[in-house]
Amino acid sequence: MGFIMVAVLIDFLAVGLIIPVLPALVGQFTANPAEQTRWYGWVAFTYAAASFVSAPMLGALSDRYGRRPVLLLGFCGLALNFFATALATGLWMLLASRIVGGAMQANAAVANAYVADITPPEQRARRFGLLGAMFGIGFILGPVMGGLLGGIDLRLPFFVAGTLALLNLLYGVFVLPESLPAERRRAVTWSAANPLSSLRALARLKGVGLLMPVLACVGLAQFTLYTVWVLYTTFKFGWGPTQNGWSLFAVGTVAALVQGVLLGRILKRVTPQRLAVLALCSAMVANIGYGLATEGWMIYAIILMNLLGNTVGAALQSLVSGAASGSEQGQTLGAVSGLSNLMAVIAPALATPLLSTVSHLPRGDWRIGAPMFFCAALLAAALLMAVLHFRAQPRSAPPSTPTPA
Repeated sequence: MGFIMVAVLIDFLAVGLIIPVLPALVGQFTANPAEQTRWYGWVAFTYAAASFVSAPMLGALSDRYGRRPVLLLGFCGLALNFFATALATGLWMLLASRIVGGAMQANAAVANAYVADITPPEQRARRFGLLGAMFGIGFILGPVMGGLLGGIDLRLPFFVAGTLALLNLLYGVFVLPESLPAERRRAVTWSAANPLSSLRALARLKGVGLLMPVLACVGLAQFTLYTVWVLYTTFKFGWGPTQNGWSLFAVGTVAALVQGVLLGRILKRVTPQRLAVLALCSAMVANIGYGLATEGWMIYAIILMNLLGNTVGAALQSLVSGAASGSEQGQTLGAVSGLSNLMAVIAPALATPLLSTVSHLPRGDWRIGAPMFFCAALLAAALLMAVLHFRAQPRSAPPSTPTPA
C-alpha cells in the first residue's frame, strides 16, 4: 500500500504542477484572449476525451495483463506528455501531447484496482480514503508549486512534472510489485472497455430517478469552473501563474478540510438529503459571487464561505450508493465516476466558447463572469430536481455516512 500511495502522490503532484501555467502557455501561440480561450478549450477537451475513452480500456487491459505493466505504461506516457508540452513549438504539439497525457492519466482507475487487489473487503473503505488523500495532497501542493515555478519560467513546471513522472516510472520498475495473480486475470471484452456501458446501468437503478441528472448538472458545473478558473481570473483580475497557484491551493485546502474533518460531524446533525440541498444552495451562491467579484481578495473570501459547497459530491454519492444493493456497489460507483468523466468532456466545449465571447471586455467587468453564472444556473437546476426527487421518495433510514471523496 505504501508503494502505490507514493506512486499516486507523485503522479498527481506532477499533474497539479501544470494547471496554473497551461492556459498561459497556450496564450504564447495565440494572438488575442478570445483565440487563447478557444484553443485552450480544445486542449482541455482533447485531454478529457482521451481520459474518458481510455479509462475503461486501461482497466480492462489491467484485468488481462496485470496492474503493474499498465501503471508503468501510464507513468511513461505522462513523462512523454510533460516533456513534449515543455518543448512544444506550436499548438498541434500541445494538442498531441495532451491527448497522450489524458489517455495515460486514466491510470488512476488502475491504481484503485491495485488497492482493491491487495486489500481485504472490510479495509477497502479506509484504504480508498488514504488513496483519495494522496490525490488531494497532490492537487493541493501541485498548483502552488507550479505557480511559483511558472513565475520563474512558464515551461519550468512541465520539465519538473516530467522529471517526477520519470522518477515514478523508475520507482515502479524497481519497487512496485504485481498485485493481480495470473489465475484471477480475465480476457478483455468490448463491453468492459465501453465508457458508456456503465451509465445505462445507473439509469436503470431503482431509487436513483432524478439524482442522475442532478449528478450530471453538478459535475458539469464543477468541470466548467475547473476549466475556466485560470483564464477567468487572468481576464478579470490580471492574475498570473503564481496568484492562480495560490488560489487553487486555497480551494484544495478548504475542500480537504471539509471532506476530511467536517463532513462526518455535519452528517451527525443533518441527513444526506438535507445536506445535499444546503450544499447545492451554497455552491450556487458561491458561483454567483465568483462572477460578480470585482477584486481578487473577494475570491478567497468566497472560497472560505463556501464550506458546505464542498460536501455536495459526497452527499449525492451517498444517496446513489444507498439506492444500490451490496452486490451493485462497485458497478454503481463506477457509473457515477463514468458520468463525472463524461461531464469533464462536455464542459470545455461549453465553457470556453462562453468565456471567449466576453474575453475582450475590460478587466473587472462583471460580464466576464458569464461562465460562473452558467455554473450557478446549472446548480439551480440541480437544486430544483433534487428537491423534487426527495419529496417523491418515501421516508426511510438515512444512508450510511459516505467516505469523503
